[in-house]
Amino acid sequence: MIGLIMFFTGLAMLFIGFPVAFTFGAVAVFFGLAAGIIEAFADGELLVDGIDNGLMMFAMMPHRIWSIMNNTILMAIPLFIMMGLILQKTKLAERLLESMGFLFGEIRGGLAISTVLVGSLLAASTGVVGASVVAMGVISLPVMLKYNYSKHLATGTICAAGTLGQIIPPSIVLIILGDVFNVPVGDLFKAALLPGLVLVGAYVIYILIICYIKPDLAPAIKLEDKKGESKKKQIVSALFSIIPPLSLIIIVLGSIFAGIATPTESSAIGCVGAILLAIIYRNFSFSMLIEAAKETVKITAMVFGILIGATAFSMVFTYTGGDLLIEQFMLSLPGDKWGFVIISMLVILVLGFFIDFVEISYIIVPILVPISEVVGVNPIWFAILIAMNLQTSFLTPPFGFSLFYLKGVAPSSIKTTDIYTGVIPFILIQVLVLASIVFYPEWYGTFKY
Repeated sequence: MIGLIMFFTGLAMLFIGFPVAFTFGAVAVFFGLAAGIIEAFADGELLVDGIDNGLMMFAMMPHRIWSIMNNTILMAIPLFIMMGLILQKTKLAERLLESMGFLFGEIRGGLAISTVLVGSLLAASTGVVGASVVAMGVISLPVMLKYNYSKHLATGTICAAGTLGQIIPPSIVLIILGDVFNVPVGDLFKAALLPGLVLVGAYVIYILIICYIKPDLAPAIKLEDKKGESKKKQIVSALFSIIPPLSLIIIVLGSIFAGIATPTESSAIGCVGAILLAIIYRNFSFSMLIEAAKETVKITAMVFGILIGATAFSMVFTYTGGDLLIEQFMLSLPGDKWGFVIISMLVILVLGFFIDFVEISYIIVPILVPISEVVGVNPIWFAILIAMNLQTSFLTPPFGFSLFYLKGVAPSSIKTTDIYTGVIPFILIQVLVLASIVFYPEWYGTFKY
């Protein structure tokens, strides 16, 4: 029972607001000592012996940290983060949104559709949710409000489009899950591509339908022609803003899918490509590169700090037998494999309301992976389900990170309730797509359950 108490203590501390990495590390040390002391007293030993026993298990931590440092798969995380930050600082998002707005603006709901499409392109080129949501919130939201778009539709679209980086490759979540599941990241990228595109298509179809039923939500607009430029010249200019980043996406993902490069190698190619794009758009500077590098170090330190804390936590959790209790509970569920999958999805969905995807990936998922192997669940399929579920966690009130990102850059006229209301239809769409992957995986053709 010590393991279960430890687990819920860690969650409670996260809900209160303690830093994630320090919380898991501190809880692991405290309960590791407690387990050693209890075991010592049960064997009739002294308190000092119990403390020694509790500390001895942490002698393996340097080896665990060393294995993390030598993990080439995880090297892709800082490289993809840096690629995304370079593209963000070169005003790529601004160019894409302006170009897409020009191409689709005269369609009813066209600005919302262009936001979704740009979100998918940014997802495939950056994989950083916060950067995508903030960029589109700063650029796209004022334009949609200017043309009398519904606040609910505008904010919901931006939040949903910004989170596409969780499922569309190259995704940081997929890289983490590849490490946790010990499966090739390239296989996860291939398996996630079609579900991601289906989700994009579902968003666009929803926007078209809702705008057809309620035209006032997103009126068609007549975009002003630029002085001295023909329509043809404007279209060429728009394509010039779209094709280069699209080419980078094709090179990065194509090299992985074709087996030419590993995800780590392709992430390095992506960084070089992002710098070349910055030079093409004449926005390159060494100060921009240094700033992107500093932000990359901060984000990467956060992710790996959580990983080290989670490693200590999972080690003590396993030592105290908590994993065995959860495994026995999961295996006793009715429905065998389906009972396990449905309960797992519900648990991750609920936890996503309160804690970040990194904590879920490193604390909850490692507990579920051995059980999934016992019940015979395809690891690629299960990993995609978790990735889609974790994407939903970015939108779910009250603690969805995308909601906070957008609120931070939205004008004062946008209330928090507007954002909460706006994301509800997109959450339902994500749940429907998730359900289709659960019950009809053959539709996606890349894996079998």
